[in-house]
Amino acid sequence: MYPEIVPIHRKESLREDGMLFVRTEGILETMVKAPLIIAGLMVVALTMPLQTSFSSTRMLDLTLYSDGSAHISAQLDADPLDPDFEVSLFGPSIDNFVAVGENGFLLSSEIIDGTATIDTFGSSSITIDYDIHDLISKEGRVWTFTLDSPTDYSLLMPPNSIIVGMDALPSNMDLVNDQTQLDLSSGLSEINYIFSTTTTPPTTTPPTTTPPTTTPPTTTPVQPTNDVVTYALIGAPVAAAIAGAVIMIKRKQTKSSPVIQTEVTTESQTKTDSSDTETIFNLRPEMREDDKEIIKFISANGGEALESDLRKKFLQPRTTMWRAVKRLERQGVIEISKKDLQNLVKLKKDLEEEE
Repeated sequence: MYPEIVPIHRKESLREDGMLFVRTEGILETMVKAPLIIAGLMVVALTMPLQTSFSSTRMLDLTLYSDGSAHISAQLDADPLDPDFEVSLFGPSIDNFVAVGENGFLLSSEIIDGTATIDTFGSSSITIDYDIHDLISKEGRVWTFTLDSPTDYSLLMPPNSIIVGMDALPSNMDLVNDQTQLDLSSGLSEINYIFSTTTTPPTTTPPTTTPPTTTPPTTTPVQPTNDVVTYALIGAPVAAAIAGAVIMIKRKQTKSSPVIQTEVTTESQTKTDSSDTETIFNLRPEMREDDKEIIKFISANGGEALESDLRKKFLQPRTTMWRAVKRLERQGVIEISKKDLQNLVKLKKDLEEEE
């Protein structure tokens, strides 16, 4: 009696007997597309961790020094398809920054406001090393190390240091060459430490007393007047002969004086060269012991040496020796020049004038 209203978007047919039929063409198409959409979402979900893994920190090691500076060594994962790689450093006071690619070559870099921009040259792994002066503060005898690290790291304390307080418990603690090494978790860490003042008491030796020695008085015999006259007559020709011999010797010495003068000059030059290292050490009392060994080797090698020879002598990798050379250059002890595409390290001769 009442007509049935059928919506336009429904594709259906109504038979006279009252039965309703729905077309299945759209349902089959939807059932085919649904697995493809789900598979696409799964691929996107799997590739997202790979994209975020680029520029992540794989390894982070810190070494604290007694002068209040710290050395940081980190290994980072980079995108090899990205020509420039940016990494945030732990402070603005950066020295001796070195970036090395996975092939062992030095990478060019630029540091602006605590951020380093590195040319990757297709490297997927980059190792950076640098010295920083912003992580340690001092108040009285207590030194404080503070770091907010994005990842877990290892920390090597300075020699003769004693930890007096810390706000984070390390996951591991070890002793390496009489230095404390800590394994710390990511996040903010603060460590308070002091330096031990162990001094050996001076040894006193009892004074040795020697009994005074008495010398008997000497008496000179009085010679007779006749003996004095005799000695004078005999000594006159002897003195003349001695004077003639002395004149002949002086003439010979005059002829050979250039050779003697050359030998004396060489000897004085040797003494000057041998005392150069002591002069440098006196003017730079804060110099590290390993840097002193490098200075001694360069001085013994004629005042100059190739950086490759220094690496072979002290069995150090390229980055470690480059940091040591740059540290000595910053102290004004050496100067670096190029020789046959290699770094030539020379001792400075005007060290006293700069001071």
